Amino acid sequence: MDQAVSAVLAEYDARAAEEEARMHSAPADFNRHLDDMLLRVGPQTGSLMNMLIREGRARSILEVGTSYGYSTIWLAEAARATGGTVSTLEIHPAKAEYARERVARAGLTAQVDFRVGDARKTLATLPGPFEFVLLDLWKDLYIPCFELFYPKLASGAVIVADNMLYPEATLAAAGQYRRHVRAAPAMSSVMLPVGSGLEISRFRADP
Repeated sequence: MDQAVSAVLAEYDARAAEEEARMHSAPADFNRHLDDMLLRVGPQTGSLMNMLIREGRARSILEVGTSYGYSTIWLAEAARATGGTVSTLEIHPAKAEYARERVARAGLTAQVDFRVGDARKTLATLPGPFEFVLLDLWKDLYIPCFELFYPKLASGAVIVADNMLYPEATLAAAGQYRRHVRAAPAMSSVMLPVGSGLEISRFRADP
């Protein structure tokens, strides 16, 4: 990983550490401003996704939930290695702009296609096929979004869904998603205790 990417990730890590300290000192205040927080996937999840993209040589990468762009950096760095592109979806323009600025400073602008708007509406317009998907937005949207991109998955596509174990407030929705994805045809899936918990699924269409 080059110096520009490492420097931007270090900035995210510093912001996350500051926010985590605030969360422990004033949890009520933290919860009131939850949508303003970074809430990153973390370096373990970032590294794992980066490796999966590189090893699978995925080129068509979809991120459903840009937020402030931490995971986007990890995905885009891998996309640069595979010659791919990340299509990243975010409903909040300010968050997308924050992410766009950091992607540029990391030297990864050519690898990222930012789409601002409701993820469900955007997914309906994207043609696919997708070889790698990160699903990380409000948990009640996991299943609706899955249903929209599932018909557009390439055979062998990998889906990573975050927040399967934490926060506790979204465990019910996470459980519903896990049952849903495991019931989908041609899908195998496993939950890993990495970061906040990841459901990693693979689509294998019939030959």
